[in-house]
Amino acid sequence: MSKVMLVEDDDSLREIYSIRLTAEGYTIVTAKDGEEALAVAVRERPDLIVSDVMMPKISGFDMLDILRSTPETQNIKVIMMTALSSEDQRVRGESLGADRYLVKSQVGIEDVVNVVHDVLGDRAADGTINPSTPANDAAMPAVAETVIEVPTTPSPAAMPQTLVTPTPTMPAPAPVPPVQPAAAPVQSVEAATNPAAPVSPVDGAAGTVSPMA
Repeated sequence: MSKVMLVEDDDSLREIYSIRLTAEGYTIVTAKDGEEALAVAVRERPDLIVSDVMMPKISGFDMLDILRSTPETQNIKVIMMTALSSEDQRVRGESLGADRYLVKSQVGIEDVVNVVHDVLGDRAADGTINPSTPANDAAMPAVAETVIEVPTTPSPAAMPQTLVTPTPTMPAPAPVPPVQPAAAPVQSVEAATNPAAPVSPVDGAAGTVSPMA
């Protein structure tokens, strides 16, 4: 993405141009005068400088002269903007190496935006705009491709063994003994030895055999 530096001592104008050019997709850096602009230009290496001429400390013309005399900044494109509409001022700006020279009273903000696109050469034939110029794309470091690894389910052999503690169980209840059938009535000795003899009941109280009637 192209980087544009705005050099303007008027805070309101600097803010307006900054907002408008940011909307076009440019990265914006700013400076309030020519002296600050020289330091920012060396540090930020912008693709284009849009600068006022009448500024404190160092004028726009003097700033442009120093930029063109410094190897690190001599190839930066520069658009000069001024309230001075005299022809000799225009000639001076062009002789110092300005790529464009605009008179503020003769252009609006959209005109400035169009000139920025023309100087950077990022407007296609069909009118579409690509703020990232080929030169800047080549200078940008390659971004490493991020590879997202999808976790896989480990095989049973690779899974750690888990110690399973057996759950204590209640002892089985003791078996209930089967109910014994009631004992048959005691028979007399005679009945036991002589099955044909009639059975007489046993006197439970005395434990003797009652005689048959």
